[in-house]
Amino acid sequence: MNTKRLTSQIGVAMLLGIAVGWGCHEYAKEAAAAKELASYFSIITDIFLRMIKMIIAPLVFSTLVTGLASMSGGRSVGRVGLRAMVWFVSASATSLALGMLLVNFFQPGMHLNLPLPEATATAALKTGDFTLKAFITHVFPRSIVEAMATTEILQILVFSLFFGAALSTMKNPMESVIGRGLEELTKLMFRITDHVMRFAPLGVFAAMAAAITVEGVGVLWTYGKLIGEFYLGLVLLWTILFFVGYGLLGRSIGRLAGLIREPIMLAFATASSESAYPKTIEALDRFGVPKRISSFVLPLGYSFNLDGSMMYQAFAVLFIAQAYNIEMGFTQQLTLLLVLMLTSKGMAGVARASLVVVAATLPMFHLPEAGLLLIIGIDQFFDMGRTATNVIGNSLATAVVAKYEPAEEAETETVEPVAQPGAVSAG
Repeated sequence: MNTKRLTSQIGVAMLLGIAVGWGCHEYAKEAAAAKELASYFSIITDIFLRMIKMIIAPLVFSTLVTGLASMSGGRSVGRVGLRAMVWFVSASATSLALGMLLVNFFQPGMHLNLPLPEATATAALKTGDFTLKAFITHVFPRSIVEAMATTEILQILVFSLFFGAALSTMKNPMESVIGRGLEELTKLMFRITDHVMRFAPLGVFAAMAAAITVEGVGVLWTYGKLIGEFYLGLVLLWTILFFVGYGLLGRSIGRLAGLIREPIMLAFATASSESAYPKTIEALDRFGVPKRISSFVLPLGYSFNLDGSMMYQAFAVLFIAQAYNIEMGFTQQLTLLLVLMLTSKGMAGVARASLVVVAATLPMFHLPEAGLLLIIGIDQFFDMGRTATNVIGNSLATAVVAKYEPAEEAETETVEPVAQPGAVSAG
């Protein structure tokens, strides 16, 4: 597939979606009619996202298992995992701290002076099971079939780790029937991915049209200040990430940025990290990241390295506190960051997942859950930005980890990479 052509098609689809959505919003006049029109667009979006979900589970499983089996042993897995987690924790802390600093600096919720809502008012989000115990037990699947059916990336990851570790203990694991079968499955899934991605512009068009039909273009002006401040924060976060990436990868960071442009646009338009996963894998492969690295670090990052989502969560919680004139001191805000570091892990890479985390965090600090209603109507526009940021963060993390892996191990790759991250030019 011509990736440049697909990128252009996605960009055109986004603009057409905004134009058609604006026309439908003006035609509908009433909110009920607008929602009905948007529901027809949503059919296309839902179908596209279902096709993405259809390929995610077998793709993650096959790539991760073959990657682990190709590694030299448990020491290699541990080294890669440790380096990945160091990056994840550092990036997460930076994202949360930046979100806290910006919301304290701009104070977007001040002067709203909203009265506290009734105790019974809620945002109607299911958060009752969102506890530390529930999270830890949820990590481990009861059934791999169930985990794949529900696209639980973290559970699939855990099973794949055990499966890949067991396979690696066999003599010449990639020459066994299972090894060769999984290798062929990986190639097949990438071919299926290529066919599914042909529908990406259509899915992007429908997603944008549905959002604008309901909210209207005017929502961008109504909440322009809040949205603008958040996106300014994302730009600053991108700058930090790419600056660190430049320090570690050198000039090749420019080529990486160009390669991941397409999955970033796809993630932005659909507000789903899962939709961008196959194209991110492909982009990293073209950059020269060994499959054994990308197939391990990237799924791990989808659960533990959600930079944009974490910045949004700090931003949203403190905004709600400001809107209701609830003072949060430095100690409370620091505690908030530590809580979000934990509650955000294992979050699903789907649209609106961050809202659930925010809704679960609010009661811990005696903040009204109904405050989420202040931003839930425009969350689609926040979600697009934070999801695109998640893709950037995970791509950089994977490339950096690959850069500092021993070069001799890369020679065991079944598919020779185009170029090593440290050796490519910016051109």
